[in-house]
Amino acid sequence: MRAILDSLGEHFEPGGRLERLYPLYEAADTFLYTPGSSTRGASHVRDGLDVKRMMVTVVVALLPCVAMAMYNTGYQANLAISMGANPLDTWQTATLGYLGYAAFDPADIAGCLLHGALYYLPVLLVTFAVGGNCEALFSIVRKHEINEGFLVTGMLFPLVLPPTIPLWQVALGIAFGVIVGKEIFGGTGMNIFNPALMSRAFLFFAYPAQISGDRVWIAADTSVDGTSGATWLAQAAVDGPATFSAGVTWMDAFLGLVPGSMGETSTLACLIGAAVLVLTGIGSWRVMVSGVVGSYLMVQLLNAVGSTTNPLLNVPFEWHVVLGGWAFGLVFMATDPVSSAHTNAGRYVYGFLIGVLAILIRVINPAFPEGMMLAILFMNMFASLIDHFVVQANVKRRKARYAA
Repeated sequence: MRAILDSLGEHFEPGGRLERLYPLYEAADTFLYTPGSSTRGASHVRDGLDVKRMMVTVVVALLPCVAMAMYNTGYQANLAISMGANPLDTWQTATLGYLGYAAFDPADIAGCLLHGALYYLPVLLVTFAVGGNCEALFSIVRKHEINEGFLVTGMLFPLVLPPTIPLWQVALGIAFGVIVGKEIFGGTGMNIFNPALMSRAFLFFAYPAQISGDRVWIAADTSVDGTSGATWLAQAAVDGPATFSAGVTWMDAFLGLVPGSMGETSTLACLIGAAVLVLTGIGSWRVMVSGVVGSYLMVQLLNAVGSTTNPLLNVPFEWHVVLGGWAFGLVFMATDPVSSAHTNAGRYVYGFLIGVLAILIRVINPAFPEGMMLAILFMNMFASLIDHFVVQANVKRRKARYAA
């Protein structure tokens, strides 16, 4: 294979017939093999951790969430169907029945995984097809190699979407995130905002019914009684703590067996991913820990205030962390090494404010019973400013320390 790639490479080198398509050849070559050239100047530090290894590590950390995305999507659909919803409502359920899973048993792990995969995989394929082509197009125009940054963005985006999202909206959302959220800033490493969150924010405000409506979280016809498609966090905005004694346990929410975005429901899967990111040094534990502290203090404050008109003010902290996108956002979105703060002291401030704002947004605004997405995007804008003040404070301390 190495010899074949080398023989093809001469057509993509400067002066070759396919010179303009060199980024496509380089992407395939470096995906299969380590690059054949390296910088050897004295001013450079050689490190075993390159962009490819970093992105692959994040993908490995996401695998538990991917598994839960397929399982819980199938589980919720099978549960709804077993309660009377129409099993032939979509091509996915019809295909599952054709493959021998007509019983739609929620206890059938393989059946749930397969049913969920029929919703998750098309979203994943559309994301990579459209987003990957956008990346390749910009690389060809700018005449530089295709970066591996989209690998993580392409894995994150499907996990923050509901299973019933139309595929054309998936294509539109990821194109917006890649082009407006990253490429106009200069590409990988230059973006201010997290591209996956930019994609979701665009869809949320452009097509709210398809991404946040009560009926979008379960991949089955939920018109029958007892199969509501609302998330438990949205239900808590109406009923408050009483919601959690009506049909779901804390352990169910912790494991991820509740309606929600495909990959966000399982706090356990997020904790496994957090362990991988922290142990490998990819994700900042400072952002995660300070985010937990910020959320905890804000919940305690709001619980102390209380309310008879806004039930979310009475929801305890242990429920906040297992519902919605709180855990997923804090582990995989807030720790983005490009759009987050880069100084250690700044990471404490950055994570703390994300935790505070996430709870504040989801509680004070009952019409939007979430908050992590907007909290992270908001703090992305101020990450560089936080780092600026940290650096300036260090400069002042050094001046005072070494003043003549």
